[in-house]
Amino acid sequence: MALSVKGRVFQILKAETGVSKGGKEWSKREFVIDTEEQFPRKVCFTLFGDKTSLINNLAVGEMVDVSFNIESREYNGKWFHNINAWKIDKPTENQSSPAGAPEYSIDDIPPEADENGGDLPF
Repeated sequence: MALSVKGRVFQILKAETGVSKGGKEWSKREFVIDTEEQFPRKVCFTLFGDKTSLINNLAVGEMVDVSFNIESREYNGKWFHNINAWKIDKPTENQSSPAGAPEYSIDDIPPEADENGGDLPF
């Protein structure tokens, strides 16, 4: 099940690295976005391995659309959840803000009717 959410980058955390029990090196990086809903929420996403480079060109305050999966795992009788991002898009200007009102010129204003009513029948 793939999900997505839009929001502004709130924080980018430092990369973490380590070695698993099996001797395999790992890296992860987390970032937080602030959703722009009626009731905004902060959501922390995790990137693993080669996906950590997805946030190299992001800055705090930028709008993003994050595609992610949710994963849960049990450890010592407790459940832990990860929100694993796998794709980050920057919305284009047209997607992120509605089109403004068109500009008008003097030629767009219709001519005024003359005082005796012109050619109106009433």
